[in-house]
Amino acid sequence: QVQLVESGGGLVQAGGSLRLSCAASASIFSINAMGWYRQAPGKERELVAAISSGGRTYYADSVKGRFTISRDNAKNTLYLQMRSLKPEDTAMYYCAASSDYDVALASNEYDYWGQGTQVTVSS
Repeated sequence: QVQLVESGGGLVQAGGSLRLSCAASASIFSINAMGWYRQAPGKERELVAAISSGGRTYYADSVKGRFTISRDNAKNTLYLQMRSLKPEDTAMYYCAASSDYDVALASNEYDYWGQGTQVTVSS
């Protein structure tokens, strides 16, 4: 069983930056794909970015060029660097991990989820 704990959310002005972290309770060498999802009030949860065990990355069109996903297997930590933030980026951000999939782009491919960290971007 893997527990995921997100941190780094907060309130930031439009154009600002935040870095989210997701600490895993177990070695992420045993985890394949990892990803960041977000959910805004009244909207469905959506995939923001994903990374394979080998470091291949995927980004939603809405964040390409602004967000960077990375993982540090030695520290058992997943990151999401967010730049040029927009009010529409406001959401609860969730970390997710998959045991079985090398690349996971669907929520049902993830086995473990964190509790989320709130990101609020003011205009």
